[in-house]
Amino acid sequence: MSRSRLFIVTLLLATGFLVLAGCDQTENPEPTSSLALPEETGVLKVATRNAATTYYLDREEIPAGPEHDLVEGFAEANGWEVEWTLHDSTAAVLEALAQGESHLAAAGLTHLPSRDARFSQGPAHTDIVEQLVCHRDMRPLPHQLDEMADVEIRVTEGSSYSERLQSLVNEYTGIRFQEDPRTTEILLARVAEKTLECTVADSNIVQVVRRHFPHLEIAMNLTGNARLGWYLAEGQDDLAARANEWMESAEGEETLATVEHRYYDYIDDFDFVDLRALNDRIDERLPDYLDLFLEAEEQTGMPADLLAALSYQESHWDPQAVSPTGVRGIMMLTQNTAKSLGVDNRLDPAAAIDGGARYLADRHERLPDDIPEPDRTYLALASYNIGRGHVLDARELARELGKNPDSWEDMEEVLPLKADKRYYPQTRYGYARGYEPVHYVQRIRNYQDVISAAVETSSTEGG
Repeated sequence: MSRSRLFIVTLLLATGFLVLAGCDQTENPEPTSSLALPEETGVLKVATRNAATTYYLDREEIPAGPEHDLVEGFAEANGWEVEWTLHDSTAAVLEALAQGESHLAAAGLTHLPSRDARFSQGPAHTDIVEQLVCHRDMRPLPHQLDEMADVEIRVTEGSSYSERLQSLVNEYTGIRFQEDPRTTEILLARVAEKTLECTVADSNIVQVVRRHFPHLEIAMNLTGNARLGWYLAEGQDDLAARANEWMESAEGEETLATVEHRYYDYIDDFDFVDLRALNDRIDERLPDYLDLFLEAEEQTGMPADLLAALSYQESHWDPQAVSPTGVRGIMMLTQNTAKSLGVDNRLDPAAAIDGGARYLADRHERLPDDIPEPDRTYLALASYNIGRGHVLDARELARELGKNPDSWEDMEEVLPLKADKRYYPQTRYGYARGYEPVHYVQRIRNYQDVISAAVETSSTEGG
């Protein structure tokens, strides 16, 4: 594995930007303390861990993450504040729950019979399957359970993966595995390095990590659907019932849909060729332009990783790129846009990155002040791609259709109508390929996730 791939994994693990295993099953002692109920104190105490699917601080040091957003929604519905406690491992999260230190554990926990016996099961929120993951160059890849004999498999110790593999050991001759104290993400990295043949991971972990290591191959699913969700301390059945009721309510379902849209929906179907090229170019091309993106962030406030992702979408970081329609350079500026920005040479990467960043910042600034993030940024990207006039048309069309023009989720549905003859003749700027900015934003969000570690590392080292 290249040095840059290693620092990406190291940084992502340190900042909680990768999905961490939520399957530890270490036995914990009985509770030794009681905890006042949130109805009495107005405070819901929640144990979690730093991870992309749970709780983390974003680049503005604002708490975020799927579990964070769901728990905050539940607490707000009940008029409670949330007191978060971060733990190093899932085992520590469950121990905090068992010791009566927290009301609720929200850490990407798999609902398992063994846990149901020890805790009160809360609502489930995410469907996953357990997957056997190997290097794509491994031959032959095991695609059937009876082909797993003599394959080297390591899994996170105390995990649900161990439980599943042990059941296979008892059923199939020759299947062996070892438990490992390292996280699932580290084991996936070892598979990508070819220092380990295979490991087992939840599908949501694979979905995220595989973008950084495109040579990881899903050999097979080892389970049917399993569910991630919350647990509450044993005996907290009333609080568990309240949590389940909220998750099943219209408000809970709306919050869950928002979480899925914000954190998962934009991740494309896996494209080995595209992601391999991106990771190669992060090593080979991005270092030549990274300082320019960081400088542009200082000048405009547009995040460097966002600018780098936008540039990759536009030109694959090729400063000499030229399209058949005449847009040019690393930021693929039109001649008129470049002229308006004072960019004399679109093929000069320094001038083009500065100009493109200022143009995106202008698109961002000219949107109404009350549009929240991240929707505001996504609308600015759409404007960069399709033009401000067409975005304004789509926003007006959204109002007419009873949609929210400030919501990117709603605008994803409305923008394609700019190519529908039932709608575009009524708009000021007429026809546009409105489906393009939807895919454009989706791909930039996906690229940004992969690029962000390199940008953050460079920024940290430079500071």
